[in-house]
Amino acid sequence: MLGLMQDQPLLISNLIEFADKHHGDGEVVSRRVEGDIHRYTWSDVARRSRQVAHALDGLNLGFSDRVATLAWNGYRHLELYFGVSGSGRVLHTINPRLHPDQIAWIANHAEDQVLCFDMTFLPIIQAVHSKCSTVKHWVAMCDADKLPADSGIPNLISYEAWMGQQSTAYTWPVFDENTASSMCYTSGTTGNPKAALYSHRSTTLHAYAAALPDVMCISARDAILPVVPMFHVNAWGIPYSAALTGAKLVFPGPGMDGKSVYEMIENEGVTYAAGVPTVWQMLLTYMKPNGLKFSTLKRTVIGGSACPPAMIDAFRDDYNVEVLHAWGMTELSPLGTLCTLKNKHLTLPKEAQMKLRLKQGRAIYGVDLKIVNDAGDEQPHDGKAYGDLLVKGPWVVANYYKGEGNPLVKDKDGVSWFPTGDVATIDADGFMQITDRSKDVIKSGGEWISSIDIENIAVAHPAVAMAACIGVAHPKWDERPIVAVVKKPDAHITREELLAFYEGKTAKWQIPDDVVFVDTIPLGATGKMLKTKLREQLKDYKLPTA
Repeated sequence: MLGLMQDQPLLISNLIEFADKHHGDGEVVSRRVEGDIHRYTWSDVARRSRQVAHALDGLNLGFSDRVATLAWNGYRHLELYFGVSGSGRVLHTINPRLHPDQIAWIANHAEDQVLCFDMTFLPIIQAVHSKCSTVKHWVAMCDADKLPADSGIPNLISYEAWMGQQSTAYTWPVFDENTASSMCYTSGTTGNPKAALYSHRSTTLHAYAAALPDVMCISARDAILPVVPMFHVNAWGIPYSAALTGAKLVFPGPGMDGKSVYEMIENEGVTYAAGVPTVWQMLLTYMKPNGLKFSTLKRTVIGGSACPPAMIDAFRDDYNVEVLHAWGMTELSPLGTLCTLKNKHLTLPKEAQMKLRLKQGRAIYGVDLKIVNDAGDEQPHDGKAYGDLLVKGPWVVANYYKGEGNPLVKDKDGVSWFPTGDVATIDADGFMQITDRSKDVIKSGGEWISSIDIENIAVAHPAVAMAACIGVAHPKWDERPIVAVVKKPDAHITREELLAFYEGKTAKWQIPDDVVFVDTIPLGATGKMLKTKLREQLKDYKLPTA
């Protein structure tokens, strides 16, 4: 017997129509590429998203045709989020930090028909447009009078001229909720980048889950600053969750430096912010010497890579801001876990709470986790047993776009799971902790050493700005850890001083064998450390004890 409920598809257009109807006067504030601050409301977003849909119809785009963006976090980008997907096309956000050749390859692989870009990225478009064989329409996200006279890009049009004259009345089409809504390419795979193709259903469910109290706890009382880029896994789904709840959105535009981020937080009464550790390090580095404090910021979600304990301490002790650790992947839309305490943990001593906060958190409803050993046997959730982390759920990929890669594995019961490539522990309360990437874990004498733990201790030293731990071949122990360190400006520290800093903070056999001081540690397009490049950089290095 079936239930007698209405059958209403979960569509992204429903989110923006809800925000328009119930939170129409809610603010959306953006720092524009032009440098000024733009303000309008959720009703304005809905109205202009409908104009975008009309403009796409006018280009005779087919159902599920791809529309690409190369843009910062801003109001026009937000309009494309809803106008493209809501009209039945697929939004393809491209990471502008990639190499131009890779951008062209991705655009061709996705078969993008339209590419909308912020003027910041005009030089990239000029470099790649002749190589993008499928793109028929180039749209500069600017006013008509800001369009360059001679861009070298055939038939380039301005965003405002393209969509600004369209009707604001539009009937969103109704279709299967499993229809593709957006796509993001990930470089975290082997070979060429692969695309995760999200659906309206998966995106809507993810938006619901992200807003839950034990996850991001997003509400109409919040003013949210997503520093995490809208070209990086849809800004962790925050634009959709904000529409669902009517939260105020504050977009930083190209201003990702510490001073710009701080000013946006203070000027707009931001209560909640989200981003990767490198951004928050810039913010803290700006605030401390200037003696600044937050007047409204209460919590921040940090993901993308492990948050150093010293950063959590600084936010909490110096600025009264709660740090919530999050973990996810492009293939997970991206949220998998978020670290919020349970009721029974609230009376624990500060040190015991910190041990929990350093973990990546508990699974969000809808996501199932397990850890397995090399033989595929599930490991106990005791907080001690390590294993390869597997996930499944309604917003986890079943395959990559064009069927490339076959990402799933079957367990011994024949159930399909996505192998994350992470090595983790899970404790009895469900708190998961990433101990390493499977390709980065250091195995010394048959024992595992977590490179993340080594890095966290290093960056807790006041002279260290950044640290990356890698394994180096050893004739007796197979591998031993070394730590590459970038010193803070004008800071002084020796190899011996940093190695001594490890004493009492980890087991003696886990202390690195050496410290290598470097000017920079290579970072990827999303701010993650590229240990593959670091290993190449240090390929001629020899351990002093080997």
